[in-house]
Amino acid sequence: MSKYTPQYGQIRTTEGLGKLARAHRKTRRLTLDTLSGLSDLSPKFLSEFERGKPTAEIGKVLKALRILGLEVIVRPVRSNVKRNQEA
Repeated sequence: MSKYTPQYGQIRTTEGLGKLARAHRKTRRLTLDTLSGLSDLSPKFLSEFERGKPTAEIGKVLKALRILGLEVIVRPVRSNVKRNQEA
C-alpha cells in the first residue's frame, strides 16, 4: 500500500482529514494548482489543509472536499458502555 492510498472511514483529527484529502487528490491525479483552479481556493490554503492545519476555515475545507468528490457524514458517537453491553 502506497503512502497515497486513501484510508476512508472514521476521521478524528485535522491531520487525518488532511492526509485523506491529499491521498484522494493524488489518486485522482490532481495537483494543488489544478484543485485550486477548480475550487477558487489558494494552493497555500489547500497545502495547509492537507498538512492538518487545525485552524483551517471549515467552509473552505468543505468546499475542497466537495470538489474532490468527498463528503462529510456526522453521526452520534456510540458510547463505550453500549459497545461493552453489545459484546
